[in-house]
Amino acid sequence: MRQRQGCLEGLLEMFLLTAVFDWLQKRFGFGRGCSCTGFGCGFLLLIIFLFLLCNIIFGTNWLRPYILP
Repeated sequence: MRQRQGCLEGLLEMFLLTAVFDWLQKRFGFGRGCSCTGFGCGFLLLIIFLFLLCNIIFGTNWLRPYILP
C-alpha cells in the first residue's frame, strides 16, 4: 500500500513551493529581461509551478513510468 503524506507535510511543501515560485518570478518572471524573454520564462515557471502543485495536492507523479500488470 502506498504511503500518503500528512497534512502538515503537504502544507509545508506548498509553502516552500510558493516561496521559491515568488522568488523566481521576481528574478526571471513576467516583465523581466529584454523583449519577450520575461514573458517566456514567466510562462514556463507558471507551468512548472502548476505541475508541482498538482503533484503535491493530488499525489500524482507523471514522471514515473506506468507499468501495466
